[in-house]
Amino acid sequence: MTDRSASRVVLCPRCAAAVAWTPTNRFRPFCSERCKTIDLGAWANEEYRFASKDDDGGLPTEDDQRG
Repeated sequence: MTDRSASRVVLCPRCAAAVAWTPTNRFRPFCSERCKTIDLGAWANEEYRFASKDDDGGLPTEDDQRG
């Protein structure tokens, strides 16, 4: 069995600081509210993208609009 008293440590996806993965850390997986807010802003500014089969940026084409 694993020892549940030892908390898991992960890296903050924004700044790579070590973060304890515990229920008391309300910002997990981030180290702070600042890193969480910066990351949310990056999503809102469309700085992150998912790979897709299409390379059209997800915009409808004329063929899509004609049906």
